[in-house]
Amino acid sequence: MRNQIRTVLPALRRFALSLTGNLADADDLLQSTVERLLSRSVPADTELAPWAFKICRNLWIDQHRAAKVRQRAAANPELQCGNSFDNEAQVTALLSLREVEEAMQRLPEEQRLVLSLIAIQDLSYKEAAAILGVPKGTIMSRLARARSKLVSEFNRDSAGASA
Repeated sequence: MRNQIRTVLPALRRFALSLTGNLADADDLLQSTVERLLSRSVPADTELAPWAFKICRNLWIDQHRAAKVRQRAAANPELQCGNSFDNEAQVTALLSLREVEEAMQRLPEEQRLVLSLIAIQDLSYKEAAAILGVPKGTIMSRLARARSKLVSEFNRDSAGASA
């Protein structure tokens, strides 16, 4: 089991990064995913990779929801303490990579997840559909909308830069 997890780690880390948008949070999500994989058995007749992606996605959703609750609580003036600090580590990358990451983060969640699984993780439509629990046609539709939105956004940005 541990050897199988080791082979999935690089792809799982890329997936976690595409979900979180930064390396620190991606590594935390990856660690939580691996802990969950090691502490629970994989269901019979289930491949490890799709199961690991599904666990990672579900953990991210749980963390995302919890963060929203904390943000609402932090916005409450009664709960605010004087100083706040932004400890998020900055990703050092090429400008074009940063633009792609930012553009992906602007996509709706369901489109971003599909684009990540298909384009970055190189999964099939069938595998992505199984991970996300939606029909294959929904995967194809979300992927088309995500690609279209990214293309139009980059075309708009390049047209603005040339003008």
